[in-house]
Order: sequence, then C-alpha cells, then structure tokens
Amino acid sequence: MGFFLETLFGGLMVGTLYALIAIGFVLIFKASGVFNFAQGAMVLFSALAMARFSEWIPQWLGMERGLVGNLLAIIVTLAIMVVVAWCIEHFALRHLVNQEPIALLMATLGIAYFLDGLGPLIFGSQVYKIDVGMPKDPVFIMDSLFQGGVMISLEDLYAACLAAVLVIALSIFFQKTKTGRALRAVADDHQAAQSIGIPLSRIWVIVWSVAGGVALVVGIIWGSKLGVQYSLSLVALKALPVVILGGLTSLPGAIIGGLIIGVGEKLSEVYLGPMVGGGIETWFAYGLALCFLLVRPQGLFGDKIIDRV
Repeated sequence: MGFFLETLFGGLMVGTLYALIAIGFVLIFKASGVFNFAQGAMVLFSALAMARFSEWIPQWLGMERGLVGNLLAIIVTLAIMVVVAWCIEHFALRHLVNQEPIALLMATLGIAYFLDGLGPLIFGSQVYKIDVGMPKDPVFIMDSLFQGGVMISLEDLYAACLAAVLVIALSIFFQKTKTGRALRAVADDHQAAQSIGIPLSRIWVIVWSVAGGVALVVGIIWGSKLGVQYSLSLVALKALPVVILGGLTSLPGAIIGGLIIGVGEKLSEVYLGPMVGGGIETWFAYGLALCFLLVRPQGLFGDKIIDRV
C-alpha cells in the first residue's frame, strides 16, 4: 500500500507540472480561439532568459548569486516576456484580426520557430541550470502507517502548490475582473467585442503577457529539475493530452486533466509496464486523449463549440 501511495503521489506531482503547461494553452485559446503552438517555445525562451540573467545580474552588480539575484532575474525576464507579447501582437496578430482561425494557427507556428531560434541566438545554446533554492531532497510521510513511510519530492510538492495558486488567481481574474470578462468576450466573438469598444490589441497583449508569465514559471520549474536546453520546448507536447481531457476553455480542466495524465502515466508505468514490455508511459496519455476525442471531443470541462455555416 505504501508503494502504491508513493506512485500515486508521484503521479499527482508530475501532473501539476503538465497542468502548468496546459494553462498557457488555455489562456491563449480563451482569448483568441486559437491553439497556441508557440507555448513550448515561450517556455524555452523564458527559461533561457531566466537562467542567463540569474548569472549576469549578480556579476553586473558585484553580488553573490542568491535570492535577490533570482528575484531581479525574474523581474527582468517578466519584462522581456511583456515586450515579446507586445511584439507578437504588433507585428503578427494585429494584421490577422477577423481572419480565419487557420491563419492565426499558422501565425503561432511561425512564432514558435522564431522564438526557438532567437532564444539560443541571444542567450546561448548550452545546457544551463536554474537554481532558485527549491529543496531537492525527498521527505518521508506516514511513517506511523507504513514501514519506511511514503517518499515524496519537496520540489514537486512546491510546484503543485504553485500550480494551485496560479489556477485560483487566474480563475478569479477571468471571472471577476473587467479585463477578464473582456478576454472572454473577445474569445466568443472578435467582431462583436470590437463593436462594443473592447480594444482587441490591448487584450491580446495582456493575455500573451500572462501566458508568458505562466511559461516563465514552467521554465523555472522544469529548468530546475532537468536543466535548460533546446528540448525544453518539447515539454509542450506533454500538455496536448491534458487540454484534450480537461477542455481547451477551462482552467480547472487543465489542472484536472494534468492530474489524470500524471497519475495515469505513473500507474501504467509501474503496474502495466512489466506486462507490455515497458514504454507504456510514453503513449498512454495520447491513447487516453484519442479515446476522449472519440466520445467527448470538448473534454471534461470544455465548452461545446458549434459552428454554423
């Protein structure tokens, strides 16, 4: 039982990391109705910027690397992501207002390739490590119930708490604030939103900036665990089954979908892997997503989209 709980907790922790990536997709889709292929590239770009500025800023200011340097690096990187968001809106999306969704989709694909090349060009292409002081050692809980206790990773636990805070904050932002309601109106109908005076360009800058902030959080967590390298942009592929399960329009759905995928991968790896020869964790999520596409394409919490022609 203790081993099962350890596997379950491990899946939940990994699932929160998947959910964080999925949140970026959901944000862009809620505001523009377009699946953002550039989210993985934004994770890589922000992680590279964070890794390099956490090195450069202490050198420039003549201080030791630590909490202050990391905070300054986060602030600078967030500012850069806001500038990137403004450039995306000003040079790409502004010229595609009221165009077919496929045009916006291809635009995000082009943005992804551009950021994938720009990040290593500016910040270098080596493998960098992000150290924000998160504890690496595991802890053991439930010692009184199971011999040896249940091992969990403090780093993953902190990531799970951070994901929960982000989801709550973003849900309140979308539901309770004027800007959040404007974002939802833009997602429903661009032309109608413009006709009632909602500034489409400002809304897109805001939502891409928020998505950039989420990408930075993802980049810091994954960069701290695995290192910052070019393959980091591929972590977005882990979010595809998550958004299919949870729904492209639901922030809570991104969390639930991430937890389902994370737990499913871990349990299938441990209990089904030996029976099928291993490797099941690499395709389990996509098989589950395919089943959902067949029976419930809008996901667990997504809105059913009906196009009338």
